[in-house]
Amino acid sequence: MVFKTLKRSPKLLLLPLASIAISATATAKEGMFTPEQLPLIKKDLVATGLELPPETLTSLTEFPMGAVVSLGGCSASFVSDLGLVVTNHHCSRGSVQYNSTAENNYLADGFVAKTLSEELPAAPGSRIYVTVDFKDVTKDVIGSLDPKLTGRERYDAIERNQKNIIAECEKDEGHRCSVPSFHQGLEYKLIKQLEIKDVRIAYSPADSIGKYGGDIDNWMWPRHTGDFAFYRAYVDKDGKPADYSKDNVPYQPAHTIKVSAAGLDDGDFVMAAGYPGRTQRYQRLVTVEHTFGWSYPTWVALIEEWIDVIEKTAPEGSDARVKYESLLAGLNNFMKNTKGQIKGAKRVGLVERRAQREAELLEWIGDVKSRQKYRQAIADLDKLETEISAFNKASFLYNNANRSQMLSAAKRLYRLAIEKQKPDADREPGYQERDMDRIKQGLQRIDRRFDATVEQALWLMFIEKYAKQDKSQRVAEFDNLIGLGSDSRSNKFDEEKVAKTLAGFYQNTVLNDAEKRIALMDASVEELKASDDPFIKLAVATFDHSLDVENTSKVHAGKRATLRPQYMQAIIAWQASKGLLAYPDANSTLRVTYGNVIGGSPKDGMIYEPFTRLEGITEKDTGEEPFNSPKKQLELIEKKAYGDYALESLGTVPVNFLTDLDSTGGNSGSATLNSKGELVGLLFDGTFESVNSDWDFDPRTTRTIHVDTRYMLWVMEYIDDAKHLIDEMVIVR
Repeated sequence: MVFKTLKRSPKLLLLPLASIAISATATAKEGMFTPEQLPLIKKDLVATGLELPPETLTSLTEFPMGAVVSLGGCSASFVSDLGLVVTNHHCSRGSVQYNSTAENNYLADGFVAKTLSEELPAAPGSRIYVTVDFKDVTKDVIGSLDPKLTGRERYDAIERNQKNIIAECEKDEGHRCSVPSFHQGLEYKLIKQLEIKDVRIAYSPADSIGKYGGDIDNWMWPRHTGDFAFYRAYVDKDGKPADYSKDNVPYQPAHTIKVSAAGLDDGDFVMAAGYPGRTQRYQRLVTVEHTFGWSYPTWVALIEEWIDVIEKTAPEGSDARVKYESLLAGLNNFMKNTKGQIKGAKRVGLVERRAQREAELLEWIGDVKSRQKYRQAIADLDKLETEISAFNKASFLYNNANRSQMLSAAKRLYRLAIEKQKPDADREPGYQERDMDRIKQGLQRIDRRFDATVEQALWLMFIEKYAKQDKSQRVAEFDNLIGLGSDSRSNKFDEEKVAKTLAGFYQNTVLNDAEKRIALMDASVEELKASDDPFIKLAVATFDHSLDVENTSKVHAGKRATLRPQYMQAIIAWQASKGLLAYPDANSTLRVTYGNVIGGSPKDGMIYEPFTRLEGITEKDTGEEPFNSPKKQLELIEKKAYGDYALESLGTVPVNFLTDLDSTGGNSGSATLNSKGELVGLLFDGTFESVNSDWDFDPRTTRTIHVDTRYMLWVMEYIDDAKHLIDEMVIVR
């Protein structure tokens, strides 16, 4: 289930949700709570061990939440007055990879800037988002909408209102605003963030520490990974966000978090603040069945082949492998996670549990007249979700057949030219003036993440799968230009012919030149239509089909925007009738999750201790990647050179620790705080048995993995000569 127990009251249904108090007897630590929900769980927070007043956690602009930032996919936090930001190694690894070559490989060797001037620019498009305002705008988004609006009309109306709110908010230069929905469109909030554009790498350990255990240990326990790194935020001399410049200065945050070297132990209170991506705990059964019966197994099979092609065409030690390291890590992570999701769904009986929940909801609706609107909305939603699943299934192979970075660039440039013909307010989100820097930086990033030989092999693999499906699901304009021919009866695949055609694409394109790619941002529709570049010709030829697909998706989204809020109203009312509080699915906004340091026993005979030790690194070490700890580290462990960072109860330095915190993707880099709001670790992973918690929370098996600050500080002081960064932070000893 996905709810928190409330104190029972005969007046419960008469109270607004925000006035309901939660019982301190609740035991499950499930819940990625929005900060404004925390007063509702005040008693349980205090009973679990929080020493800070819970009310201080509600503001996104005060301590400690004001020190927690988003990287746009990962979480991080300020730990010094000079804009030093701590996050996970795997969150900054793409930027380290971008700066690496086979001859100067910071992934293998690590990187430490001894001075500010030595810090490296992060990959183009890297951002640090500092929240400065947050408010409810539900009435402004959907309050005045005609309830008769359906489909595309409702989608367009909501999008128009969101864009108007964002445009007004972003009149304050240097800020990025968003209007995400909560409870599946029942509520909307405006989030205003300072958008720091000059982000630099201050320190990143070598993969032999930051990625120790690699894909073998990923999602596994025991774990011995130093998954931490440091960025620094820079602004202009007036303190305003600006593009990279040698004249910029470190940003001075309003709030920073102290770093604890004092230790925490088994059973201690911890909480994590970060930006979890997406959970699916309210998805309907029809979507669960589609996802676990077809979507996830199909993705696993595809990604296994995807990884194999990259590894064969980009040999170890080559510059091509360095370029694809970040993608490989992401693919391996996704594949292992997805396999865990499938296995976990079977273990907990996810389909059966979801079916039971839906039956109980319908039983509650019963024949009560005031609830009948929920019954019809739920029936209509199930029908819609079935339709969407079928649509996505039919589009799957064609979407993947378009997985060429050059083709993606061409499509984006052509769409940009079309959108620039419109007034800015009428443009598609992603193509407004506020998005120009992102488009440019996305085009810049390609160079260090692209190799023509590797991409041709990948594209050929994707196209072969697409070509073998039923012709009715193929796109004639695409087929004709990539060498599949126009015979509507054939689904034979002539590999040699297609491979020759694709080779011609890469030999005759200008898009492999960064300057020419970026210059095409100013091209007109007519100029692009007249282009002889094969990728641009393909983008132009398939645009109408892409627009049809987009329009269908928007119709689906508009219908969802009508039906899902009614479904969530039913869920919230049903749970409130039982004394329970529903929290919104994760949506990449700031959330707080809390609990304790705790081991576990995910299945019979398997015991997880709460901490791992330095000595575990030595036990795992083989001298070969991914178990290739630096020689200096092994020598220090052998000498028991723990410095001031040993945990008394362990007799050594703790490396990683387990908690019962509720987390998901996007939580990576989240500040793990003790009862006083001091940094005791960074959240970076979950156990293999936990990954299914995106769909269904199991308090017995859900465990989250953190890197201990004592290990971070030990590595910085004794391995990587980064004590100057320790001196920059406030260390609590």
